[in-house]
Amino acid sequence: QVQLVESGGGLVQPGGSLRLSCAASGFSLDYYNIGWFRQAPGKEREGISCISSSDSSTWYAESVKGRFTISRDNAKNTVYLQMNSLRPEDTAVYYCATPRMYSSTCNGVVSQYDYWGQGTQVTVSS
Repeated sequence: QVQLVESGGGLVQPGGSLRLSCAASGFSLDYYNIGWFRQAPGKEREGISCISSSDSSTWYAESVKGRFTISRDNAKNTVYLQMNSLRPEDTAVYYCATPRMYSSTCNGVVSQYDYWGQGTQVTVSS
């Protein structure tokens, strides 16, 4: 059974940092890409980063490029999202997801991901 569990969210002041974790079970990260997404109140879910299983290549949305870093630890079957220089507009529920099929490259297209975690709330506020 494929399962993804996010953790690490919370309340942080503008300019602060958080590290989100996405723990996977029921499948190996050796073979599947992982994407990070977020959804703010009243807005559509958007892709912000992903990491491929094939060569650990990464992709970032322009809104987070240079501030967020995605990484993975295959031994722990976990993907991380290090978020620095957080802004109020980063406030959202953050989700990790994986597609059902193998692909050598990853992207942030919501419809291409099949399995989702329950999400973790990130609030950036003073």
